[in-house]
Amino acid sequence: MSRVMSDPWCSGVIPPYMLDRLAQHASPRVRQRALATLRIEQQERSLRAIQGTAAASARLPAATILSPGHVSRAVFNAANGTNLPGQLVRAEGQPPSGDAAVDEAYEHLGATYELFWQVYRRHSIDNAGLPLIGTVHYGDDYDNAFWNGTQMVFGDGDGEVFNRFTLAVDVVGHELCHGVVDHEAGLRYQGQSGALNESLSDVFGSLVKQHRAGQSAEQADWLIGAGLFTAAVNARALRSMAQPGSAYDDPALGKDPQPGHMQDYVDTADDNGGVHINSGIPNRAFYLAATALGGPAWERAGRVWYDTLRDKRLGAQADFVAFATLTVEAASADSPTHQAVHEAWRQVGVLP
Repeated sequence: MSRVMSDPWCSGVIPPYMLDRLAQHASPRVRQRALATLRIEQQERSLRAIQGTAAASARLPAATILSPGHVSRAVFNAANGTNLPGQLVRAEGQPPSGDAAVDEAYEHLGATYELFWQVYRRHSIDNAGLPLIGTVHYGDDYDNAFWNGTQMVFGDGDGEVFNRFTLAVDVVGHELCHGVVDHEAGLRYQGQSGALNESLSDVFGSLVKQHRAGQSAEQADWLIGAGLFTAAVNARALRSMAQPGSAYDDPALGKDPQPGHMQDYVDTADDNGGVHINSGIPNRAFYLAATALGGPAWERAGRVWYDTLRDKRLGAQADFVAFATLTVEAASADSPTHQAVHEAWRQVGVLP
């Protein structure tokens, strides 16, 4: 049984501070798109606060819940509007539509299901076969993608700074994992618990990408959202788990603000207390543990993080130390894993 869920609509994969920056420093057209994206997100947030997820779920067509090991997907087209879910364009088992955004969303929803089922025997987001729903072509050049508590939503990007948001499989994995986190731990989306919420979504988003590519920890790029930025932007990705703070440095975007160590922790009221910023610290801890252990990151380090996420002692307001302590305990059965996990948290200044 899942625990009481936190705010089901955390935010999109693009942090609000990045959109604020673009609204001030980008070209006039991108400024307009960034402001429109921020307005839509405020409307979505207000709608969720008033109606909750039950109303959003009621608007979705009935979808078949399949037996464990079988994913149920449906991709809709919002046709550049904001009414959800839109028109159904590809249901489970149907052939490619020829629309790149539709087919990428379909494939990436499936890749996320595959990681959680094949590695952790988790039957979808709720572990009860929840159908995976996605809506593409949302808004007019909308600069974000988000999980609203019931489904995925993808913008097409403005074409100057952002490409379409269905491009990156780890972005889909990241946003769907917010649903997993809410069902398992209900981590409050504020401060360190919110940064853990974001970090766990990055961890499993990255593992979805690595699992799909058959990559080891050593082969992975450990970038979140590689490919989302156009060639006109000086950016490798949204975030780097290996080197937080190094993902981008661009006149329109500014410089990546993520710290990778507690000595650089950012104490701020913005970004829900720095949830997208300070997530760099636990992100780097996972990267250090996974690369120290070697091999597929989803097997040992990923198992420890997944078991910790499901640990009933992980409170909704858990801080970094509480989460780190539980990961060390979860790794205690295997000495090399235990040592690698503890050392990773020590290197980022969370544990002594």
